[in-house]
Amino acid sequence: MTITGIAAIGAGLAAIGAGIGIGKIGGSALEAMARQPEHSGMIQTNMIIAAALVEGVALFGVVVALLQG
Repeated sequence: MTITGIAAIGAGLAAIGAGIGIGKIGGSALEAMARQPEHSGMIQTNMIIAAALVEGVALFGVVVALLQG
């Protein structure tokens, strides 16, 4: 397997990890909003911040993986 192929696998794993992480964040936030609807605005804000951080880490992982190829 070439270096480019390994880099593509690394980029794919980073994207899959981000998808799983954001899915867990969204599911947990919806569950929290269902339990305490009066705090839904604060929960939604924290969810968006956490999703942005996960997406940033995933983008960094993709860039690092593609720079190796």
